[in-house]
Amino acid sequence: MEEGNMDHITADVQQAQKCTLVCESSQGTPNDKDNSPLTGAVFKNPVCKVYKFQTVDSKWMLVREQMEECTLSFSIPRQLLHLYIQEDMRRIQELRDLGELSPHWDNLRKEVIGRYGQVIAAYQETLAELNKITGPSFKPSCSKAQRYLEFIPINLHTQRMRVTCPRQTDAFYDVITVGAPAAHFQGFKGGGLQRLLSRHEAEKKSFSTAYQCIYYSPEHTAKAQEVLHSVGHLQPLISGLADQLLQAAQQHSMAGLREALKTLAGKTEQFVHALKDELVKSALLALHAAQPGYVTKNQNQTLPGHQGHSHQDHQSPSQRGQQGQSPPQNPGHSPGQPSATDSPVVVCNNVDGGSQTAPIREDGQAPLKRQDSIPCHKEYDEEEWDRVWADVAKSLNCVIAMVDKLQEQEPINNNQEQPIPKQVLADVITSHNPEGDWREQLCPLVVRLKECVAEVVVRARRAMTFVLLQEAACSIPQGLFLKQRRDVVFSQALAALACGFVMRLYAGMEDKGFLRQLHLVGLVAQFESLLSTYSEEIGMLEDMEVGISDLHRVAFKITQAKTDDPCDLQPVVIGRRDHYTVEVPLPRLVFQTLPHEIKEGKALQVYPVLFNVGINEQQTIADRFGDISLQERINQRNFEILDSYYKSLSDKVPSECLPCFQTQTDLKDLLGTLGQNVVTKKRKNVEILWLAGTICRRLNGIRFTSCKSAKDRTSMSVTLEQCALLRDEHQLNKDYFIRALDCMRSRLTQGEVVCQWDSDPEAACSVAENKPASRHFYPIALLLVSSHLLVVWLILSLVFLLAKYQ
Repeated sequence: MEEGNMDHITADVQQAQKCTLVCESSQGTPNDKDNSPLTGAVFKNPVCKVYKFQTVDSKWMLVREQMEECTLSFSIPRQLLHLYIQEDMRRIQELRDLGELSPHWDNLRKEVIGRYGQVIAAYQETLAELNKITGPSFKPSCSKAQRYLEFIPINLHTQRMRVTCPRQTDAFYDVITVGAPAAHFQGFKGGGLQRLLSRHEAEKKSFSTAYQCIYYSPEHTAKAQEVLHSVGHLQPLISGLADQLLQAAQQHSMAGLREALKTLAGKTEQFVHALKDELVKSALLALHAAQPGYVTKNQNQTLPGHQGHSHQDHQSPSQRGQQGQSPPQNPGHSPGQPSATDSPVVVCNNVDGGSQTAPIREDGQAPLKRQDSIPCHKEYDEEEWDRVWADVAKSLNCVIAMVDKLQEQEPINNNQEQPIPKQVLADVITSHNPEGDWREQLCPLVVRLKECVAEVVVRARRAMTFVLLQEAACSIPQGLFLKQRRDVVFSQALAALACGFVMRLYAGMEDKGFLRQLHLVGLVAQFESLLSTYSEEIGMLEDMEVGISDLHRVAFKITQAKTDDPCDLQPVVIGRRDHYTVEVPLPRLVFQTLPHEIKEGKALQVYPVLFNVGINEQQTIADRFGDISLQERINQRNFEILDSYYKSLSDKVPSECLPCFQTQTDLKDLLGTLGQNVVTKKRKNVEILWLAGTICRRLNGIRFTSCKSAKDRTSMSVTLEQCALLRDEHQLNKDYFIRALDCMRSRLTQGEVVCQWDSDPEAACSVAENKPASRHFYPIALLLVSSHLLVVWLILSLVFLLAKYQ
């Protein structure tokens, strides 16, 4: 500014003193480095305003606001829908691969497959409709209840404030504004996800008895999904590494042989460790009992019945223990929870001596005695799984022993004078020709290893699929509805997070301290929510809590783009419901400047935290007459996450990597003050939001601000925060604070229609009609009076009713 390089400013000083808005544009400024091809691939349709404010030393600062849409509003939900469909189709195929089941379990399987088919059809229809949409890259609030747009976040925009001051480096402050991630189309009559999931988990225990299923906790279900993913991911890796080992042996490359063996051993040990869980063993037994022809050993304990009668096993686990048979343990089993052998077993005896399982009759007829649940038609051996699982480790040891043998004999084959070792691996290698080909000697052992791995994968996959079948059967139909709701909320939350991560990454490409923090610890993503704990916004907050919490399952990875074309710079989502990875491609020249760890594909973690303080008139009612325990619990729980992140950051990253601010308050002190505020009983304690936002910026984090639709309350919060930053960090003159705040919040400027904060068509219509934005300016005195008037009205109504009935 002192050099006079202000060609893009179109107003003179005198006009600027009358109105602090000196420039506005719907296309951004021409010489701004933010409008690079890198940002243009993800952010579009900028709306820019430039203001001029006076500092305390009578200098002038230039403040530039730029709001943009984000293409990820639609691209991320589309990708997620595609992944949801693929995952559910794989689940259907896994259920079919269970093979033949008894009539009872086969009927349940058909019902579950039918429900999955309905979900897939609905998702395919939604995806087809989304692919037809062209136009703006955001969903306006008036469309929040449309079915085909329920996966799209509401009013997702980026907001950047760049400050230019004399003799100071330019500073910028980013925030992402988005409507609360919630299932608006499905409504909030029964509450949000947090309440619905808790209620459903309690009901599942009773459903498990009705459907003759084992009750599996969410932890067990998550473990089953993890095992399925691990075996599916590791088996092809082990097979490929085994082929590399044989290729190195064929080339007689001992260095290549050792390197391939080291990697193969690591992946095989990881594979074995993933299956070292009692859940797999108990699920195999339960699956065996669900197959046709299941009978029990103690036939003489069964009451005689006519042809086709149902018989049920009623012997308790303690009675079985007295007979010298111990039931398989369900992992994590605790008193009051049924284990694998607590599930009832039903037998239908036929005339020819055969048997088949059948459902338990619900009319209470034909009382039956419990029988031993260990099947005898195939003489099921509980230790069989342990032997199969251990064969993988034994096969690997054989391969390792052979490679060691080849290494010992290598000097002899190279005509080097060294004594022949006396150690002989007779228990592993029955015959060995020192002069033979290495590949021929390794091939039988490698083939055996691959066969053992394949056998374990088949058994483990069927066992874990049976666990998920029981979980789905106990959840029908409410469980799948909740899964759809959770998919919707997560889609909105992930689109916002991906937008914030990309914006923060682009801004910090030249900050080596930030990049070091990124790969060593990760980033904190702080969601500021202004929802009230009253009426339907309670359900929104419950949805948002679960959606933000589910973001812990997301990691980011930086990749090199194929080309610099904007289509190749779009982030890509891969993975499954229990873990997603967002790959962010960068141009080749930019990618080469990154640290080695990031270029090698290290997963970058994000730690989402949510802080909520209701601020509107409905929160006044909730504070006086409602329940704010949900808000208190959310703030306290997320403070613990934020505090844990700070401790991890302090241990791994030096303080020099964090940004510098004019305010010198120590981060530890700020966290201590925040910890005190989240446990303090205080109405509308906005200090929580101020502290959380300040800590997030000091930690190089990503800032989000949300309310119901990301309009009124969100705009009030963002503009107030921006003016506070100008005052605290850039010495904004106190006489200009209110003027700056009013100017940033104004919709009508110099007689023109300017819709700065809300790109919502319904808001634009109200502006075009020159209607004042009265909803933005609730007089505080009126709010205070209205709450007291409400109390008076309630008292008078009560008196009137008592007088009437007397």
